Amino acid sequence: MFRDIIKLARPAQWLKNGIMVLAIVFAGELTNPDKILLTIVAMAIYCLLSSGIYTLNDIVDADRDRLHPLKKDRPIAAGRIGVGIASVMSAALLIGGLAAAWAVNGPFFWSAVAFIGLNLLYSFWWKNLVILDVLAIALSFVIRAYAGTFAIVVPASTWMLFSTLLLALFLGLGKRRHELLYLEKEALAHRKTLVKYSSYLLDPLIIVVTASVLVIYMLYTSSTEVIQKLGTDKLFVTVPFVVYGIFRYLYLIHREDRGGSPTRILISDFPILITVMLWLITASLVLYVL
Repeated sequence: MFRDIIKLARPAQWLKNGIMVLAIVFAGELTNPDKILLTIVAMAIYCLLSSGIYTLNDIVDADRDRLHPLKKDRPIAAGRIGVGIASVMSAALLIGGLAAAWAVNGPFFWSAVAFIGLNLLYSFWWKNLVILDVLAIALSFVIRAYAGTFAIVVPASTWMLFSTLLLALFLGLGKRRHELLYLEKEALAHRKTLVKYSSYLLDPLIIVVTASVLVIYMLYTSSTEVIQKLGTDKLFVTVPFVVYGIFRYLYLIHREDRGGSPTRILISDFPILITVMLWLITASLVLYVL
């Protein structure tokens, strides 16, 4: 049962909270031990909150998950963990996460409240509304990114808002496309909004968002405001990594049908993993060494 409890918490999905690291990297605080510790604490708190939300989602979606070829093996859907135990686990994780967030600072606590509120809206309402379902997922990444800045008390920029939102939309639309094509006839039974999507709708949306992600990042690296703030005009050297990473992900979506789990792709696809690491290393070198 312990193994099923761990599986229910979905620790692999904690990787999404890694976006909070960007705050300390691009704020120039990566050499500050206190800020590093706060970032680690903030990520740990959001891991608790994320697991609480995922557990709640599995409770709500148990019947639909039983119709999914992969999700049917989740602990609640498979009947290995009861709804009562899962409910207690979810409540404990959410309350514990909020208590820990309160100990960090006020803005960070309210970001945690917003994160939970948004995900509750998604779980009980927005997941059934076309476009809003993907937008809710994207906004949860935006909240994570801002939470990273709140934790270490540095200003958040509109560039971060635009970049995070667009990148998350890109990943979310890719996931919807995978679900639509992979589940085929069972798509409606698994997720109501899938009947309102089609590849003819999703493909143009993905194209628009892809172009927007690349343009926004290029403008960010060449912005006079950003150059003055970061003290370097060489961040543009990271653009090729972003371009390749986006194009590689598109290839995986369209040619290998692997868009179902962005987290799993990041862990399992060696080219994307190396690209992300090289991007982060290069950006750090530009900001702190060159």
